[in-house]
Amino acid sequence: MEFLIVCIAALTASLLTLFSGFGLGTLLMPVIALFFPLELAIAMTAMVHLANNIFKVGLMGRKADVSVLVRFGLPAVAAAFAGAVVLLWLGEMPSLHTYAVGGREFHISALKLVIGFLIMFFVILEISPAFSRLALDRKWLPFGGVISGFFGGLSGHQGAFRSMFLIKAGLSKEAFVATGVVLAVMVDISRLVIYGTDILARSQAVDWQLVIAASGAAFAGAYLGAKILGKITLHTVRAVVSVVLALVAAGMMTGLL
Repeated sequence: MEFLIVCIAALTASLLTLFSGFGLGTLLMPVIALFFPLELAIAMTAMVHLANNIFKVGLMGRKADVSVLVRFGLPAVAAAFAGAVVLLWLGEMPSLHTYAVGGREFHISALKLVIGFLIMFFVILEISPAFSRLALDRKWLPFGGVISGFFGGLSGHQGAFRSMFLIKAGLSKEAFVATGVVLAVMVDISRLVIYGTDILARSQAVDWQLVIAASGAAFAGAYLGAKILGKITLHTVRAVVSVVLALVAAGMMTGLL
């Protein structure tokens, strides 16, 4: 059952990224976390995210801006290592609080509390008109790389800050998209190097067939979305997705999920 649900979620999430404003990782990770420990779910989502972006790099990577990849990407890679280390550290911390409801025991962990807060925080940023209009000068690219890379390594939320810093970098539309995709691949590879230690230690817990199937479903979702919906933004869908993500974040922070 989880195989079917995750694949449907990957296809739907990939399709929604074209017009909802949210990234594939943001939408897919909470679904995988329903069936696997959170730190493992983040790592598995990173694999799907990386595969999806490598597919995109093959289509448009040649149009990426090399100077931005250096100034933004190198700090992002270093910060992604740090964020991934923090993730593993949080995953090793004991439960902060345990409570019972209806005979069931729930645990509030540091990792779920932090990830839940970040999901809520980035939902607010994504739907905020003020944030969508915010853009910083090109001179801030290295600083932007650090922020985007760190949150990418910690929870996979890298797109919002990346766009905020790249939008003023003087890139054409094609170069903006291509550069963002290559940067996402750089961060994904960096964090997976750190996640890899945890993945290897629990390799039997990773459903590799699920990762491969979800990657294929994400490819299909991106293709289908581009064919059917193009680049249209649907405010109703975006609002529904925001509410669902906010509920997931609340569930994580309270230990219900």
